[in-house]
Amino acid sequence: MKKDITSRNDIILLVNTFYDKVKEDPEIGPFFKEVMKVSWDKHLLVMYDFWDNAIFYSGTYAGNPLKKHQHLHSLSALTADKFTTWVNLFTSTVDELFEGEKATLAKQRAQNIATVMQIKILDQGKD
Repeated sequence: MKKDITSRNDIILLVNTFYDKVKEDPEIGPFFKEVMKVSWDKHLLVMYDFWDNAIFYSGTYAGNPLKKHQHLHSLSALTADKFTTWVNLFTSTVDELFEGEKATLAKQRAQNIATVMQIKILDQGKD
């Protein structure tokens, strides 16, 4: 039986493992490398705080991910397929490493985030 997500160290493991997969993914890897031009050291620190807050309500993250993604969309179109790939990679990473209440919460949060981003970014202006 796998353990649940119980600490910041678990968040770090999850985030690092997930982004290792993202970097290699043919659908979204190039977006991170070529469009975002990610500074991984900085990005990972932000993601640790983001997911720590999303799962444990730690107050460690105070950014605006929607605004950031809207800007990225203006540089290179985000698509429903990219969001689906992101969710699938995140969910499979959680399932690979953890199980339990917080693991389920992390997967739900990822799905909710992707859904809101799609509505706010992809569906804006559609009537």
